[in-house]
Amino acid sequence: MDYILSTLQNLADQTAFSTLYWGNYVMILVALVFLYLAIAKGFEPLLLVPIAFGMLLSNMFPSIIEQGGLLHYFYMLDEWSILPSLIFLGVGAMTDFGPLIANPKSFLLGAAAQFGIYAAYFLAIFMGFDGKEAAAISIIGGADGPTSIFLAGKLGMGGTLMGPIAVAAYSYMALVPVIQPPFMKLFTTEKERKIKMAQLRPVSKLEKILFPIVVTIVVVLILPTTAPLVGMLMLGNLFRECGVVKQLTETASNALMYIVVILLGTSVGATTTAQAFLTWDTLKIVFLGLAAFCIGTTAGVLFGKLMCWATKGKVNPLIGSAGVSAVPMAARVSQKVGAEADPTNFLLMHAMGPNVAGVIGTAVAAGTFMAIFGVK
Repeated sequence: MDYILSTLQNLADQTAFSTLYWGNYVMILVALVFLYLAIAKGFEPLLLVPIAFGMLLSNMFPSIIEQGGLLHYFYMLDEWSILPSLIFLGVGAMTDFGPLIANPKSFLLGAAAQFGIYAAYFLAIFMGFDGKEAAAISIIGGADGPTSIFLAGKLGMGGTLMGPIAVAAYSYMALVPVIQPPFMKLFTTEKERKIKMAQLRPVSKLEKILFPIVVTIVVVLILPTTAPLVGMLMLGNLFRECGVVKQLTETASNALMYIVVILLGTSVGATTTAQAFLTWDTLKIVFLGLAAFCIGTTAGVLFGKLMCWATKGKVNPLIGSAGVSAVPMAARVSQKVGAEADPTNFLLMHAMGPNVAGVIGTAVAAGTFMAIFGVK
């Protein structure tokens, strides 16, 4: 009888119930909410499903992210900046830079939307974070998960803030359709939202081939710290546009991209154990990330209004909100809000210019912070 009771007690001690506390149940509930948003509402399911499931696993079995656990080795690839760089390779292979080449002024809108990053940097310092922590947190404002992870790893935030930063960045990427429209409508008039823009000029194949080469040379010579991100982004795009490496393009934009998303998403989600995530610093990071994203969206729209005035009504200010780095979701939101004002208005291709400029702009912002702190 004693043997039976001892065996049952050992079995009970091995269950997760014996080690969990209230915080773990809170995080399990958050994971289930994320899964609901991804599956039922379609909010960036490719990101939220692996992140939410990693969160679910680590809060029931914390050892999975600890030394020796399966997801620990996935997470090391995040800290070493390998997975974020490979994500950029895939993004480049999937992205058409034609709208940006056809309308170079889009670079200005992409740059304006990065104002949220720098505003959040100073706000984070005001709230008690040191310089490197503030820099890592502020990149959330670009709504670019891979860049946030890349910079956090480079600045040594791997054991402390990388998890909350990455989850906040990916969460805001997924919630772009919810967060952006109120600010877009608040700072534009219905007349402005109805503005129809002239069709973009055709872009030649030679221009598309030269673009990634020229951007790489110019940006990396000026700011070498951007080489891992900008270099991989432009390499992927060169695969796409040169037309002679179809197999590499297909691999980078499909199989490799999705493998990396699985590894990165589950490992990032697994860092959000209750002990690490339910802290005051995490709440500050979530707030600062939201503030940065909202400020960036607003700055992009306001600069769009300035361009609208300067061009005498030829630029729809809504495309300025796409200057954040969430490709292509932010551009789709510009299209959606414009179509609500006028169903015959098609802004998607115009918004893709600032959107892809925002990807470059966020990478440049990360490289700038690395240069400031002497990180290579």
